[in-house]
Amino acid sequence: MIDLKDFEFYELEEFILGLGEKKFRTAQIFKWLHLGVTDYDEMTDISKSFRDKLKEISCVSTLEIEQKLVSKLDGTVKYLFRLPDGNCIESVVMRYHHGLTICISSQVGCRMGCRFCASTIGGLYRSLTAGEILNQVIFAQKDLGERISNIVLMGIGEPLDNYDNVIKFLRNVNHEKGINIGLRHITLSTCGVVPGIYKLAEEDMPITLTISLHAPNDKIRDSIMPVNHKYKMDELLKACEHYKNTTGRRLSFEYSLISGVNDSKENAQELAKKIKPLGAHVNLIPVNKVEEREYKKGTKDEINSFLKHLTSYGVNATIRRELGADISASCGQLRKKSANISE
Repeated sequence: MIDLKDFEFYELEEFILGLGEKKFRTAQIFKWLHLGVTDYDEMTDISKSFRDKLKEISCVSTLEIEQKLVSKLDGTVKYLFRLPDGNCIESVVMRYHHGLTICISSQVGCRMGCRFCASTIGGLYRSLTAGEILNQVIFAQKDLGERISNIVLMGIGEPLDNYDNVIKFLRNVNHEKGINIGLRHITLSTCGVVPGIYKLAEEDMPITLTISLHAPNDKIRDSIMPVNHKYKMDELLKACEHYKNTTGRRLSFEYSLISGVNDSKENAQELAKKIKPLGAHVNLIPVNKVEEREYKKGTKDEINSFLKHLTSYGVNATIRRELGADISASCGQLRKKSANISE
């Protein structure tokens, strides 16, 4: 059945007009959907006859909370959501002084194969629809009883590998008749799908683009990120420059520090030389432990040393604060355990 949350506002309007209903019904239904109703009968300002008509041809999609973990350290909340088809995805809500930020998934699994990431173990099952991406925000917000003000597309999956649904989601979550989260409060993370970066640059969406770089050269990146075999670093950085020049938005890079792999002084110098012209910020992330992988996090001194070297070369960088350490808040861990996923 048709999930009305998969429609953009104008598409929903066309759908409703096609049913012989008045145009103003669009805003009413769009509002209810974004409030997280689970049944058409909760739409109290819609006539029963129209609700019955909608029930025959469409559905109100939902997510079930399969598991919810709350950090005793910092209040981070991790959700394992079950989709109607039985698959599970993860979302994480983090508390900052400026409000709540939710990290959401764009796919069930991931085909990108990054060696340090739990989300890609078992590969890609399918992409999420626009409505399924949106539901993570809706139902986390509804469960917490608090407004979410920021979104990070950095959960399970590669957003630019699910381009059309992600763009539709961004338009819907930003719509003034819905949740209405500003695009400048949304960050999209990609491992480097170059054609998607060029397409995104033309969308006229002032979101923040962050690149999961994780290496200072092609040799290291090839060994930990299969996407680099298709799109080399020079090609990726050229796309980043185009995005920055086209949108006027500042870029950021994510860099997981893996002991003995990409965290030497020479690595910092080489990284700085490559990205300094872009004026981007670098988020340094001590690598998360994944049972199936041999990668290890460096000592605190080693991590701070890399930061010191990188900033000494004129790059703006910070070490990302670890949130939800007591609940395995890094994505992919809960889904992997719940579905008994292995390589």
